[in-house]
Amino acid sequence: MSDFLFKRMTLIGIGLLGSSIALAARQKGLVEHIAIHTRSQATLARAEELSLGDSYHKDVTDSVKDADLVIVCTPVGACEAVAKAIAPYLAEGAIVTDVGSVKASIIRQMQPYLPKTVHFIPGHPIAGTEQSGPDSGFAELFINRWCILTPPEGTDAAAVDKLAQFWTVLGSNVETMDANHHDHVLAITSHLPHLIAYNIVGTASDLEMVTNSEVIKYSAGGFRDSTRLAASDPTMWRDVFLHNKEATLEMLGRFTEDLTALQRAIRWGDGDTLYELFSRTRSIRRSIIDAGQEVDASDFGRHIVEGGETRAEQLKSDDHKDTGS
Repeated sequence: MSDFLFKRMTLIGIGLLGSSIALAARQKGLVEHIAIHTRSQATLARAEELSLGDSYHKDVTDSVKDADLVIVCTPVGACEAVAKAIAPYLAEGAIVTDVGSVKASIIRQMQPYLPKTVHFIPGHPIAGTEQSGPDSGFAELFINRWCILTPPEGTDAAAVDKLAQFWTVLGSNVETMDANHHDHVLAITSHLPHLIAYNIVGTASDLEMVTNSEVIKYSAGGFRDSTRLAASDPTMWRDVFLHNKEATLEMLGRFTEDLTALQRAIRWGDGDTLYELFSRTRSIRRSIIDAGQEVDASDFGRHIVEGGETRAEQLKSDDHKDTGS
């Protein structure tokens, strides 16, 4: 692109999402200058070693000066403090957004402190892995994934369109949604599955009749997938549950009721009920595959990388490149 969509993008936080945004935005030529802030000097130094930005700032107020796009990539619980700190230094007309998986709380935390001269557009790219830190980012993270924007009432439509264009160029499908509705949707599709995964792995580690070595040695596919979710960043997910409390508890109550019904069916030997549920839920998996959010592979497509190569094929190809073959 000859014309940059944004002149200066500031990333506050440089973990998986922040580093992936930096790499993707650079690859697509979307921004002229990338400014990076994080509280950890070691993390900031690592981001510089990886050349993720153009300038690196220990002082958050310095990082946002003259920025026309500010993306807050911190855990949800830190967003209020960030808004208070940066508010006096934001340029008029700047777009301020975030990447948190909770939206109503983000609006409550940030909107009261941000000046009316900026465009506040909360966002949630539904993309990620269990990895964290600046080394975990990759430019392809957002390809064919959804990014939900939850602009408060009265937000400038042109600013929303510009931010939507940014995410679209990064590869995302963009949709706008009411913040409270977003939180209910994500409570069942993301937050509850993570909570269950944390609990399953925790229960396994607490079983006195099964040793930890047996849990690891004899892990079946279902448990292995649970450990992948349970390996996610603990600070981020602690904040998600504390800041989406009502929706999560509502979905957890419904889940508990349904789990009790399953427990009853097993106890009574009600095979018809079990079969009906398993058949109905199996179709959900097919719908996710058909929607392009997953592939029909025995390892859930995790071996596939861009271009259809397997991870092993890509590594082999990279080895040949390194040796000049």
